[in-house]
Amino acid sequence: MIRFVILFGFSFMFFMLHYTGDINKYINMKYAYLSISAVVIMGLLSIFEFVRVSRQQIAEEKKEAALAAGGHAEELECRHEAHDDHTHQHNHHHDHGHNHGNDTRLKRFISCFILFVPIFTGLFLPAYALDSSFVKAKGFSFPSFDENIQNNPGAHQFLKPDSSVFYAKDDYVNVKNKELEQFINRDEIILTDADYLKGMEVIYNTPEAFMGKSIGFDGFAYKGQQVDGNHYFVFRFGFIHCVADSGVFGMLVEFPKNTQIKDDDWVHVNGKLTWELYQPFKQTIPVLKVTDWKPIETPNDPYVYRSN
Repeated sequence: MIRFVILFGFSFMFFMLHYTGDINKYINMKYAYLSISAVVIMGLLSIFEFVRVSRQQIAEEKKEAALAAGGHAEELECRHEAHDDHTHQHNHHHDHGHNHGNDTRLKRFISCFILFVPIFTGLFLPAYALDSSFVKAKGFSFPSFDENIQNNPGAHQFLKPDSSVFYAKDDYVNVKNKELEQFINRDEIILTDADYLKGMEVIYNTPEAFMGKSIGFDGFAYKGQQVDGNHYFVFRFGFIHCVADSGVFGMLVEFPKNTQIKDDDWVHVNGKLTWELYQPFKQTIPVLKVTDWKPIETPNDPYVYRSN
């Protein structure tokens, strides 16, 4: 019956994540069909397991009833003799059997506990949206602007989206050039939720092609300890596939003098792309020099997703 509880628990957990809409805090919704498939498959398996166990219990009850009603004295006597032999053997090997049984039960308990933890947390612990505390926890230790994640595809990404790890080298060059064509001829580039990650990756891959162009996007502000004056980072948390390869993506933004913004305040910014030396990176990076900005409400879905 424990198998039924585990299978049904996982199926119900995924169902509730979809029902409440919290599933988008864990995966790119382009892959939602995978978790829906998991709901269906584990639901069917849990039904199969319930039917199997129920039939087994019914068969055992019928067998016990038949033995009790038949009054098989001879069989009972044989069972008694066999029991005496078993008791003798058991006493001879008592220590070994007792330890082995305890080890098995302990392993089963640990296995079940490990499986129950994600079910419990998925059902009863709230799924909070990530905010600047995630950046603070990571110490704002952005990798070098020129680094990619080829050697560590499971690492959280920062500032610059990098999908190159999911392609062969030649294939990524083709993808990069194709996506550049989608943005290069625009006089004004307004990054929407749908093309935020794609647009940011294009800009970071070829920043020289966008210098002086007008760029706008939404995000939450983060001051941190590594910028001063009127500079803030403006970020969006994004998923390429799921939370395992998630990251915080955006740009260093220069606001007008005396601008006061708090961490996690959501803003829409428009400005011209320029270069600026960023000392923690010890190199020049793209910076958006704001010409216009305004505070906005936190969006219903604060995350952005890689569309392709």
